Amino acid sequence: MDSLPDKLSRLPIWQGPVTLEPLKGGLTNISYVATDRGGRYVVRCGADIPVHHVFRDRERAASIAAFEAGLSPEVVYSEPGIMVLRFIDGRTFSEADLAANVGRIVPLLRNCHTNVGRRVRGPANAFWVFHVIRDYVRLIDADPKYLALADELERAQVPMPVVFGHHDLLPGNFMEGGGKLWLIDWEYGAFGTAMFDLANLSSNGGFGEGEDATLLDAYFEGKVSADLRRAFAAMKAASALREALWAMVSDVHLKTPGVDYAAHANDYFRRFEQLIADREPPARS
Repeated sequence: MDSLPDKLSRLPIWQGPVTLEPLKGGLTNISYVATDRGGRYVVRCGADIPVHHVFRDRERAASIAAFEAGLSPEVVYSEPGIMVLRFIDGRTFSEADLAANVGRIVPLLRNCHTNVGRRVRGPANAFWVFHVIRDYVRLIDADPKYLALADELERAQVPMPVVFGHHDLLPGNFMEGGGKLWLIDWEYGAFGTAMFDLANLSSNGGFGEGEDATLLDAYFEGKVSADLRRAFAAMKAASALREALWAMVSDVHLKTPGVDYAAHANDYFRRFEQLIADREPPARS
């Protein structure tokens, strides 16, 4: 049986001989940097991951729409389990970069929420973090207390417009290159609300109270009610819980070489517990 690099070297898009170098850093996919006579590309390899609600045809559609909106590199080729994108010559963000670049990230998210959904073709996913949490808990028989907490955090939400979001705003999914900021890896691209992307950014960036205020005031142009701030705080806790449970599910079902899912889960459970401790108690009815 051919190895994956052998299979990739025979893709019909290459101009002449191609070299493949492993690209490290992903938590679920195997990726390579490919170089041929025509340039450099990133080759993302991965099958559907139903336990994570990841379906590659929908990732591909979201990636194409994000390129058309000016957010992400061009998809130049795809087949089941393989997607080839133009290479970005730049650097990925660190966690500290998220808070330091809120002023640049907010327009990026507005563009995503305004323009990507209008360009997506074919079937599209919906993303509701409270459903994901419930599904994960039941899938791995996790502590049922997380079901009750999901219910409580969901009750704190406020009505918001449906938009197309990214839903995986880890530092490594932001890149700076070619004089602009890019948003990559659209596995979890789906229709939802802006609140999760904002809370996910904050949770993944370890934002404090001041940074959260800056983020919300920038995105909502200073029109931030007390109810919206409470909803954001609840969604931020839900985002951290979802990431921790995601890692637990991955440890059982994926086992990607070189990825310490247990450490990732422990990190986000710590964030979750701190966010729950810091959150205002629910308003009495």
